[in-house]
Amino acid sequence: GLGFNIVGGTDQQYICNDSSIYVSRIKKDGAAFLDGRLQEGDKILAVNGKDLKDLRHKDAVELFRNAGYDVSLKIQRRLQPQNGPVGHQSDGESGGLPLAAILVPGLALAATAVWILLRYRQRM
Repeated sequence: GLGFNIVGGTDQQYICNDSSIYVSRIKKDGAAFLDGRLQEGDKILAVNGKDLKDLRHKDAVELFRNAGYDVSLKIQRRLQPQNGPVGHQSDGESGGLPLAAILVPGLALAATAVWILLRYRQRM
């Protein structure tokens, strides 16, 4: 199989008033786990170009089963976890670095690298 489980569909809504298909579980050492791009909670919009909108759960499962060896997924990344707390915090201590503390310097570094590359190429 593809190495993940799905939830949702017109007959089994995972989120109220949303019949989309979501990744509920990535199986350890399965294809999706080894690939590393798919995450639990991702919304799957299409499989091999076939739109998953307004499908029953069993019809979506059938599309995945018949997807073949090379599978292309169009997904929408979740913005925040759907269920449960993100982490445990106590005594006013932070549970880790905020995402912005990693992204902002990383984006600044990437922008600087692109600027330097473009300036370097102009001089050649």
